[in-house]
Amino acid sequence: MKIIDNNISPSDLPFSEQVRRGELMSKDCPSREILRHVTSRWGVLVLIALSNQTLRFSELRRKIGGVSEKMLAQTLQALEEDGFIDRISYPVVPPHVEYNLTPLGVEVQQQVEGLADWLEDNLHRIMQQRQQRCEK
Repeated sequence: MKIIDNNISPSDLPFSEQVRRGELMSKDCPSREILRHVTSRWGVLVLIALSNQTLRFSELRRKIGGVSEKMLAQTLQALEEDGFIDRISYPVVPPHVEYNLTPLGVEVQQQVEGLADWLEDNLHRIMQQRQQRCEK
């Protein structure tokens, strides 16, 4: 059993320990909204799509199959507000806007990509579990 010093600020603890202590489980925890932005279907895909590259809105939309303009715009706005992406607007006609990851965005992108990689590597196992549950 791990003993935790109660004099340590919750923000100084690793995320997993904060969850165990209930910080994220609190309905008033501000990290919940950010977690929702990052782990939403479109948030994950935007972060991965912007990995190591700058893309325009239309390029992002083509790269992320199935996302509507409205959902992509909302996702980009939320991730920008959270400080994960930069929106660069060029004063030309027609408007030219590009998106890329901030240093903070690169950090969160690496975490999300780790989860996505794990899912891809284990997809066959997950699908087997689904099939076994459907057969019951």
